[in-house]
Amino acid sequence: MEVDLTKIKAYGDTLNDGAVQLSFTLPVKYSDEAREAAILLAKQMNLEEPSVVHMADLGSGFTFFVLYGKCTKSVDFTKIKVTKVQDETMDFYEINKFIKEKIKRKITVVAACTGTDAHTVGIDAIMNMKGYAGKYGLERYPEINAINMGSQVPNETLVKKALETNADAILVSQVVTQKNVHIPNLTELVEMLEAEGIRDKVVLIAGGPRITHELALELGYDAGFGPGTTPPDVATFIVKEMVRRNLK
Repeated sequence: MEVDLTKIKAYGDTLNDGAVQLSFTLPVKYSDEAREAAILLAKQMNLEEPSVVHMADLGSGFTFFVLYGKCTKSVDFTKIKVTKVQDETMDFYEINKFIKEKIKRKITVVAACTGTDAHTVGIDAIMNMKGYAGKYGLERYPEINAINMGSQVPNETLVKKALETNADAILVSQVVTQKNVHIPNLTELVEMLEAEGIRDKVVLIAGGPRITHELALELGYDAGFGPGTTPPDVATFIVKEMVRRNLK
């Protein structure tokens, strides 16, 4: 099967059929009229042959829908350019060897879920000794002093810890992103580090389900990592960035 990468479309049962699945909630009572409203809305999105395959009464005048439809639009995959971390990931042993040979001392990494964010699954996957996807977390690295501050850490507390420990890198996890609350929180941290005069002295990394490398760079961070990131991905960037910037 040959795919034209200049015109890729959604795939359902057959190539280029444009089949998509869409889910959303409408602020209307569960009814036949609600179903029709969902179909009309899907048509406004230019989906062809929309069909409600599931709807559920959420109570208090709200209804949830799952629809199928066909999208006629296509994308030229060959023209897509994504800003991302370019470092080739080293493994556990290579990273520790790199630190010994290139930095010549143990490094300190401080991490936290900041603001009101109470979701530690992301930061724990990177920091905890057991790690993620079969890859050891930073606490397991003999050449890294890994400090996991947990959740709901105020930015000022994180900055204070970074100063106390003379941190080489700061990791921030942001899982709660409703109404883009992560943007001002991440921005505030950068401003605090700049006010303390240490922004250029640390490797600053943001991570989370809606964090991209491009967004992180725009906000003043050195890197951004999204879903699927493993501890060696982050550790590799930290140590290579330290050498690039001569943060020894």
